[in-house]
Amino acid sequence: MRNPHSNGEATGENGFGDGVILGLDGGATSTVCVCVPYFSFGDRFPDPLPILGRAVAGCTNRNSVGETAARDSLEQVVSEALAQSGSDKSDVRGVCLGVSGVNHPSDQEKIENWIRDMFPSHVKVYVQNDAIVALASGTMGKLHGCVLIAGTGCIAYGFGEDGKEARASGGGPILGDWGSGYGISAQALTAVIRAHDGRGPETLLTSTILKALGLSSPDELIGWTYADPSWARIAALVPHVVSCAEAGDKISDKILVDAADDLALSVKAVVQRLGLCGEDGTASFPVVMVGGVLNANRKWDTGKEVSNRIIRYFPGAQTIIPKVEPAVGAALLAMNFLTS
Repeated sequence: MRNPHSNGEATGENGFGDGVILGLDGGATSTVCVCVPYFSFGDRFPDPLPILGRAVAGCTNRNSVGETAARDSLEQVVSEALAQSGSDKSDVRGVCLGVSGVNHPSDQEKIENWIRDMFPSHVKVYVQNDAIVALASGTMGKLHGCVLIAGTGCIAYGFGEDGKEARASGGGPILGDWGSGYGISAQALTAVIRAHDGRGPETLLTSTILKALGLSSPDELIGWTYADPSWARIAALVPHVVSCAEAGDKISDKILVDAADDLALSVKAVVQRLGLCGEDGTASFPVVMVGGVLNANRKWDTGKEVSNRIIRYFPGAQTIIPKVEPAVGAALLAMNFLTS
């Protein structure tokens, strides 16, 4: 089937090119795929970018769910987005997937091969870490500045004007990602257990989390946790930690303050390694902020706390909450790669 939004020429009067672009965001919990028209005029994209199809499937991080489940989710989300758009695989010009767990060229190559197997040979395929497409979602596809993701997991990633890259954190909570949703929630669960057995002070987290999980005693938390210790399931407790902090619980407040400190420190490390702030520390650069931990819109606003810390470090930092989701950032990135 031909793409109904295509006019069969390289670029029509409406600016739509021939064919479509797929942008995918493979986070720690789910994978989003958007299908957008191909625009061939570089970075002058329409705002908002037309979304022809959008689909959500399971996790595509093979380190988390295994190779078979990751491939199945990838094929499902692509098929659904194309079907919604009225397009098929022959209409696709390029695919960009940003996926968590892509930390080495061998990871990248394996996933690139999966995608190439799904499409005709003319389709251009790009696989990036999910942090890179999140950055692109706040910069209209340009790779410059720093992105901070704080959702189930967390990472800071940056690009300098000279093309150099740097990252901080992103290794998971065992390796110190305490600003992530999982890290915050794991510390909250630990605080409940410590209060229960006498190693730590009493905390409002105890009654709040037990009620939320339908449990009657902190002893039952052990069974609940190890029945399924998945990142996303634990991270889902973050709103309860925020509620307790807003109610004046000192333990919850400290967990969130420490998280904000840790997240800002990750950005600081990236910015300094790339020299984004200039020699005098005041140069302007974007910091794109993505993820549920940063976008809570609550009285205890972690995103605002992190932003305040970043601007104290670097007065020229421009903190940006993207208007589009990371999957759209992936599509913009693919278009920039195709037209550059």
